Amino acid sequence: MPRTIMSYVLATTGLHQTGLAILSVALFGLSAVPLELQRRIVNGLTHETAFENIAWLALGYAGVALAEQLLKLSLNIYRGWVAESTVRRLRDTVCVLDPGAQAATAEGAGIEIAMVLEEAEPIGGFTGISISEPLLQGGILVSVVAYIFVLQPWLALLGLLFFLPQTAFVPLLQGAINRRARERILVKRDVSGTIADGRLSIDASPKAGPIQRIFSLNMQIYWFKYVMNLLMNLMYHLSVAVALCVGGWMVLQGRIEVGTVVAVAGGLGKLNDPWGDLVNWAREFSVVGVKYRLFADAVDWLGTTPTGQAAEGDALAPT
Repeated sequence: MPRTIMSYVLATTGLHQTGLAILSVALFGLSAVPLELQRRIVNGLTHETAFENIAWLALGYAGVALAEQLLKLSLNIYRGWVAESTVRRLRDTVCVLDPGAQAATAEGAGIEIAMVLEEAEPIGGFTGISISEPLLQGGILVSVVAYIFVLQPWLALLGLLFFLPQTAFVPLLQGAINRRARERILVKRDVSGTIADGRLSIDASPKAGPIQRIFSLNMQIYWFKYVMNLLMNLMYHLSVAVALCVGGWMVLQGRIEVGTVVAVAGGLGKLNDPWGDLVNWAREFSVVGVKYRLFADAVDWLGTTPTGQAAEGDALAPT
């Protein structure tokens, strides 16, 4: 198997990634259009524009929203098909593997069980979003940021400053999650090997042993993950509050229109989801990269001949 998760994605689903990328570009191309339509509607109301113009703008807004949702539906279904096809391929890889000496042991059988039933799922699921997700969410971020900067650069800059702290705490917290995710996989494989060997009573003490370790690792991952989400959401709400406060002052001073404040605040709000999705993608990419490397090493190890040895430096090879 290829050495990295992205090499595997391109080798097995390269053509489909192109199709997903095209849908992603079409989708993020519409991302700033609703903001501009909202701005024109609000400004039209404050300037007592004819109702016919407001109605046409509202109809255009509804049309763009419908187009976005249809494109999103197509993209999600296509992603799901790519992901499930990859899960099936990974499971087939394990099931049709020419077993070596290791696969005949209880430990090898336990690893095979874990790979087929559980480990293939997150790896296959990632292939559906591996390229299209950062392209889509990054495109939305660039489009919306460019739009609000053109609209009111200083107001946009004040709001965006609150996203900078995330470049510091997100990598730190994600690194902690990755280390625990890797350890959890290895512990689960040990449990699978224990069950396959017929030793169902894993540990006499409910407060010790591998099952307790899995529980502890999962709880630590929850803590890091949701603390990260809390800090990200806090930064977002602060950015909107600053935009509304400063924008409101500028409206009262007659320097900008109400619709501009609405559009900038709406744009900052629209940045929260794609930014969070990009962070989630980066989180999944790093975690799945670890899982894929362990999966590929396991395929090599399980397929070694009775006289063969696992590849030197394999992270998986049992001791």
